[in-house]
Amino acid sequence: MCRNIRPLFNFEPPAQPVEVHEAALQYVRKISGMNKPSIANTAAFDTAVAEIEAATQRLIASLSTTAAPKDREVERAKARARNEARFGTPASA
Repeated sequence: MCRNIRPLFNFEPPAQPVEVHEAALQYVRKISGMNKPSIANTAAFDTAVAEIEAATQRLIASLSTTAAPKDREVERAKARARNEARFGTPASA
């Protein structure tokens, strides 16, 4: 899994549309091998991002859990602590 795609389900506050779009964009970049598509591939690239974004929104809306929502700030702090322990330097904000 691409490390830049973050879990979006069961967080408080809920995932914003921009977060879903960024995850879809990162996924398409990863599987296509292109950071920025050529002019010839832009339409296909953008269509794929939109379709994955819509599918992701539907998935998140249809999932259910009995677990309490995770706090985004707490999860960020945990990730920073893991990063600092792993690399010995604080992560950039």
